[in-house]
Amino acid sequence: MSAQVLSQYQDYRKKRLYFFLILFLLLFVVIVLSLFSGSADISLRDLYKIISGEGPAVSRQIIYKIRLPRITGAFLAGTALSVSGAVIQSILRNPLASPFTLGISGASAFGAAFAIIVLGAGSSYSGSNDMAVISNPYLVTVSAFLWSLSSVAIILLLSKYRGATPEIIILSGIIISSLFGAGISAMQYFSDNVQLASIVFWTFGDMGRASWENSLIIAVILVPALIFFMSQSWNYKSLQSGDEYAKSLGVNVSGVRLTGLVAASLATAVVVSFYGIIAFVGLVVPHIVRRIIGGDEQFLIPASAICGGTFLLLSDTLARTIISPVILPVGILTSFVGAPLFLFLLIRGMGKDYWT
Repeated sequence: MSAQVLSQYQDYRKKRLYFFLILFLLLFVVIVLSLFSGSADISLRDLYKIISGEGPAVSRQIIYKIRLPRITGAFLAGTALSVSGAVIQSILRNPLASPFTLGISGASAFGAAFAIIVLGAGSSYSGSNDMAVISNPYLVTVSAFLWSLSSVAIILLLSKYRGATPEIIILSGIIISSLFGAGISAMQYFSDNVQLASIVFWTFGDMGRASWENSLIIAVILVPALIFFMSQSWNYKSLQSGDEYAKSLGVNVSGVRLTGLVAASLATAVVVSFYGIIAFVGLVVPHIVRRIIGGDEQFLIPASAICGGTFLLLSDTLARTIISPVILPVGILTSFVGAPLFLFLLIRGMGKDYWT
């Protein structure tokens, strides 16, 4: 019997290893596809010359200042959103939990828009891709983070008062989303035409604003968050058996939930502050990964990171090319793709063994 169990465990680890290898291969293919996709045709030979420093100046500008920053930004944003979703679902034991459904994205969007319009952290111009230019990304990020913390505080207070049931948490997210949606609508109502266009376009969720600078800021926030999430993976796993069981193992349940929500809020806020609301990445990707390799957070968190980054990068590549030369905001495409995928997951059902 023990030999059979050991064999099953080894097969399970091999399955996870193969899944990671497939993810890295898929990521490489998507990066190459994204490098060659666009209105400007760049061949493999041209790319080799650009890497060696001998390519045309225009092609070098396209690769190093447009496509590579966009690829990097999309991967980092998808990683942050999907990991945040995976962690929030684990610590709340709620398959519907994500930065978007809990209202964290909406609160972050309100904070970022508030900083851009009210605090003067951004200026507007009529460009082909950007309607709002963030002149002070630090102020925008801090504002988005602080407002996202307000949504977390509301959820925690309601959970403490009414009990942390899945229904209460999701209803809290709906209320928070409506509240901050109304706040964004109020700012739109009192804005002038240029500011209104800037807010509306910014909330679509677009990777056209990606640059090396904001990718660096996201990486500075994301890397420590990933390290923290991985260090807490055992605590997150213990929560899957219930709060009382986790407490019996010495886990500070309230502290683990609070720090996890705060770290996930920060990772979400920094992405939303630069690129707007990108829905369904943090909701759908962790479900897909969980169904393939199981709910062990030690593997779930890094797999969700790679899968989420690849998913958003592929979505952005399609958004740039599907009706070229028109470039769709990636938030629209992720909603079109993510909603049917999530409906499929709901149809398949989420039984009691979902978290095992």
